[in-house]
Amino acid sequence: MAMSELFEPHREVYTVSRLNREANLLLDEGLGRLWIEGELSSIARPSSGHLYFTLKDERAQVRCAMFRQANRRLRFQPRDGLQVVLRARVGLYEPRGDYQLIVEQMEESGLGALQREFEALKARLAAEGLFDEARKRALPALPRRIGVVTSPTGAAIRDILTTLRRRFPAVPVLIYPTPVQGRGAAEEIAAALERASRRGECDVLILARGGGSLEDLWAFNEEAVARAIVGCSVPVIAGIGHEVDVTIADFAADLRAPTPTGAAERAVPDAGEWLQRLATLHRRLHQAAQRETRLATTRLQGLQHRLRRVHPTLQLARDAQRLDGLERRLRAAQAAGLAGLRRRLEGLSARMARQSPALRLQAQGHRLGLLERRLRAAAAQRQRLASERLARAAGTLAPAIRHLLERRTASLAAVARALNAVSPLGTLQRGYAIVTDTEARVLRDVREVQVGERIMARLANGRLEAEIRRLEPGDESA
Repeated sequence: MAMSELFEPHREVYTVSRLNREANLLLDEGLGRLWIEGELSSIARPSSGHLYFTLKDERAQVRCAMFRQANRRLRFQPRDGLQVVLRARVGLYEPRGDYQLIVEQMEESGLGALQREFEALKARLAAEGLFDEARKRALPALPRRIGVVTSPTGAAIRDILTTLRRRFPAVPVLIYPTPVQGRGAAEEIAAALERASRRGECDVLILARGGGSLEDLWAFNEEAVARAIVGCSVPVIAGIGHEVDVTIADFAADLRAPTPTGAAERAVPDAGEWLQRLATLHRRLHQAAQRETRLATTRLQGLQHRLRRVHPTLQLARDAQRLDGLERRLRAAQAAGLAGLRRRLEGLSARMARQSPALRLQAQGHRLGLLERRLRAAAAQRQRLASERLARAAGTLAPAIRHLLERRTASLAAVARALNAVSPLGTLQRGYAIVTDTEARVLRDVREVQVGERIMARLANGRLEAEIRRLEPGDESA
């Protein structure tokens, strides 16, 4: 080989680290995750929690590492010589260049096929909607009777009965016995569920079994059991195995409990909590009753106080007192009104008396008499004077004048006699009277008055008041 070939200027040189890193990538990307079966050996458990071992068969072996996060999901204790199936990815431990498997899941040999069957059935039933949450029914708050579908001799029924007696002993329990393991167990479980559904004796069913391996629990992964749970007419609680155990029945049930004891706890309420809640409700009810009683007492006292204020007796007493006051005021008002009316009547009477036609007629008659007397006196005096003048002149006047005086004197005497004849007083002196009604109107016709009316008659020396007893109309032509 020539020296030029040893020192090629463009050749790529790997470091050991790079080589191991790229080899690790090639293994991881080229092979991916694999299921590998073999026998465990050389198991090491350091304090870190990781698990290191060798997987081998009769011709080869490979180093394996299973880290702590994956170890927590193990359902069995790995031991040397145990045949297992691993799910792992192929890698390279770069610091030492060791080829190894990074294990993610480990099962005992023979369980891999079961697990694949489990996953396939789970996917198919889920696609049909058997596991939908909308299909699942709510549990009764307090069932009248609880049915338990399980083996009557297993530990699960003892745990369930103990829990039910502890939490709520008043609820009766009906057991539907069935085998929970072995050949034909799935069909027996499905038949027990169908029988409980058909009888309708219980409000809720508990499907239970104690813990075990995947093979032990396989009856609860059968399609017949899942369909019997879904077709059951009452809600079903699944309490199968331990908390890490998951079966098809858990997905189909209306409620999954981690254990049979958990299923019993979910089926009934806690009697202690109920008693405590009842005691709290009783205390609150008592307090509310006391509060309502106090409020009612206060309202009653207020109503009694109002009733006393508006009691009919008190109301009548107040009304009677008010009536007495009104009566006193009415009497006083009546007395004052009557006094005022009396004073007004007296004033009106006085005014009427002053304006009375009789008084006015009397005054006019008195004035007429006075004027008549004055007239007569004046006439007599005038006649006397005239006579004296005539007497004085008689001696001196010529006979013609005397004759004239005599004629004038005779004429004057005639006038005096005529005046005296037409004077009312003269008429009255002759026995006549002036008759008037109560309003001082002079009566000239008997038809101007009625029988029973009062009239006034003026005489020469006074007045008369009379009542008409009879009317006699005279002849108008006379």
